[in-house]
Amino acid sequence: MSKLRLTDIKKSYHSGEVVHALKGVSLEFRASEFVSILGPSGCGKTTLLNIIGGLDRYDEGDLTLGGKSTKHFKDKDWDAYRNRSIGFVFQNYNLIGHQTILQNVEIAMTLSGISVSERRAKAKQALESVGLGDKLNKRPNQLSGGQMQRVAIARAIVTDPDIILADEPTGALDSHTSVQVMDILREISKTKLVIMVTHNGDLAEEYSSRIIHLRDGEVQSDSRPIMSDTDHGERTREAAATSSETAAKDTDGGKLNVGKTSMSLTTATSLSFRNLLTKKGRTLITAFAGSIGIIGVALVLALSNGLSNYITTLQAETLAGFPVTISKGVQQVQAPTGPPDELTGGGGSGEGEYPSGDVLRVADDNADAEQHTNTLTPEYFDYIAKIQDELPEAVNAVSYGSGVEMNVLAKGDDVLKFETSQSAASGAPGGFGASAPTYWSELSGDEDYVLSMYDLIGEGSRYPSAANEVAVVVNSYNEVDKAFLEKLGLNGDNADLKLTDLIGKPLLKVIPNDAYYTKDASGLFAPASASAYEALYDGDEGTELTVTGILRLKPDSSSSSGLLSEGLVYTPALTEAVTDSASGSAIAAAQQDSDRDVVSGAPFAEETMKDARLQALGADTEPTSISIYPKDFDGKEKVKAYLDAYNDGKSSEDQIVYTDLSEMIGSVVQTMLDTVSYVLTGFAGISLVVSTIMIGIITYVSVLERTKEIGILRSIGARKKDISRLFNAETLIVGFTAGALGIGIAYALTLVINQVLNGIIDIQNLAQLSPVNAIVLVLGSMLLTLIAGLIPAKAATKKDPVIALRSE
Repeated sequence: MSKLRLTDIKKSYHSGEVVHALKGVSLEFRASEFVSILGPSGCGKTTLLNIIGGLDRYDEGDLTLGGKSTKHFKDKDWDAYRNRSIGFVFQNYNLIGHQTILQNVEIAMTLSGISVSERRAKAKQALESVGLGDKLNKRPNQLSGGQMQRVAIARAIVTDPDIILADEPTGALDSHTSVQVMDILREISKTKLVIMVTHNGDLAEEYSSRIIHLRDGEVQSDSRPIMSDTDHGERTREAAATSSETAAKDTDGGKLNVGKTSMSLTTATSLSFRNLLTKKGRTLITAFAGSIGIIGVALVLALSNGLSNYITTLQAETLAGFPVTISKGVQQVQAPTGPPDELTGGGGSGEGEYPSGDVLRVADDNADAEQHTNTLTPEYFDYIAKIQDELPEAVNAVSYGSGVEMNVLAKGDDVLKFETSQSAASGAPGGFGASAPTYWSELSGDEDYVLSMYDLIGEGSRYPSAANEVAVVVNSYNEVDKAFLEKLGLNGDNADLKLTDLIGKPLLKVIPNDAYYTKDASGLFAPASASAYEALYDGDEGTELTVTGILRLKPDSSSSSGLLSEGLVYTPALTEAVTDSASGSAIAAAQQDSDRDVVSGAPFAEETMKDARLQALGADTEPTSISIYPKDFDGKEKVKAYLDAYNDGKSSEDQIVYTDLSEMIGSVVQTMLDTVSYVLTGFAGISLVVSTIMIGIITYVSVLERTKEIGILRSIGARKKDISRLFNAETLIVGFTAGALGIGIAYALTLVINQVLNGIIDIQNLAQLSPVNAIVLVLGSMLLTLIAGLIPAKAATKKDPVIALRSE
């Protein structure tokens, strides 16, 4: 039965002028014969061979195989046809230089889905059949011309195709080697159709069973056409078979069922990897260039991660001692942010800035602020009272703040009013205000808790416990502010002052309200004047405060740096005693019954101002604030969870808002760090983009260099998408190498950076690149290089295989 038939095949090329390469060629070929096509250069021999092999497309006519037309073939059908039905033998061998001869022969079978073991065995057998069984691992450049041509023949026959196409197979060989190659082809023609294009008429006459002469794109003669007498009976039988096959052709749309080819990612990666190995220097330079951006981003992330971890550690160790505070009254949950409204301006009048006309506007600074009022109820105080029992491992101490004003006098060279935080907070006359240091605070927690973080220094120093006892807190240099000594009425310039000069000395006295305030004829209460301070201090009323000890922070207790303020600290017993005394005072009773300030006589603008005055005078004895001191950072999280649990199921008005100063500090610092990290990452990303573009250019160069390889792969049945996959695999390998190299260099640089920073700022291992970031950066490098290689890979798929095979 005839295997191959060409019917009125025409082919023209349009390159400035129209060249008619084939002008209606009609030929039929037997299933097994050795056909030589002879003719002068330019007669259309190679064009005819390429059309038979599916490398080129005919313009008109039809090519049928086994009676099935190829008119409706798509690209994938032609690819499969070349892989399953055609074997090429080229004049220039067309072997892939970076592959061994065994791999060159195997490659056609990788497209057919044949297992590794099977294709290796078949490749070895094919090479043995052409006498090269002992050179399996040689490279093409290690073989002679005749040996390379035999490798090409082995590659052509290994897939057991129906047709072998040989284009000038002896054109580059000497006469002796030519005879060897021709002997092999003649042996193959006993079972397959061999079609050879040649200029050597002598070899054609000696070895071919059929000779066809072409001239000017037309068949001039055929020594043994199918229609000869000896083949007439065979042609008649074939016609009957063809009619039944034509019906089958019509049912499947004219497509020849030749299967399909596919290059696996493993094969593509293997080919690309071996190609890159042949250019190690350029590959490493390209990878290093691509790694520069990765190094920059990795170092930014390492420093950012390290600083974030450092801030977290700082919060856990240094800021964990800051209490979680709950304050009574209005809390500003979120301060107004951003510029005033473009239309209404800050006052919301709708006229914007610089209004015209005689208009006075009133602005409410907090009108847009989100505010919440904490109402501390007995129920809430009971809930807080249980926290130490509920969280014994999380809470060190709970302290309650009081708004009661303490009238404290200090006797040094003269008797002075010692301003306290209560006085400043309550708005009493003479206060320093919120921004001025008062050097006056209550001891937080019990004695064991405080002394676990502070040392008692100085001879005879002991912890204060009674209401009439206080302690002085100094810094790590045993320093106190000059202003503090002046507030005590002591000479702040005295260089001979010693710790023992303070210990055991009664320096302060708390005067009760009834002695400090005097009611006049108008019903107002006047505070004692400065001239009366000495008499009050020397009088019988009041509580004299004695310094019992000096407290200094322990060297290893940086976590409690926010526990006690420098200056004087008093006991909760004093707060309780002053509150009890003030609550029964005449001024407290008078203030409770009046809507005016009984000290100034002015009316209260808001109810909250009266509440503050009642608290300052002791009429309102409820705590104004609660401070919960956690044991550590984890303990703080448990405390916050406990406080959040109270708010579950309650309306927003009934919820209690707390403040975590350490979290606020950490949040601000983290936001700043993130901003800087984003900016630095952006700059590093620029180099990453530049290196990615460069890799795209290098990939395009690789496409140009591997043009012949593209033609070879297309000739053995590789699809366009397989060619694209080949170069995508190459860019992925380069991307992976660049990413891995960048991460390796970045890790090495972090060691250097950590050594330098440790010497400068004494922080251990500040630069820390996490494994997750490292993996993401490597994957990102691969993705970017893949994107960069898409255009060159697309260009590779568009190359004409016939032209690609001619490139050098």
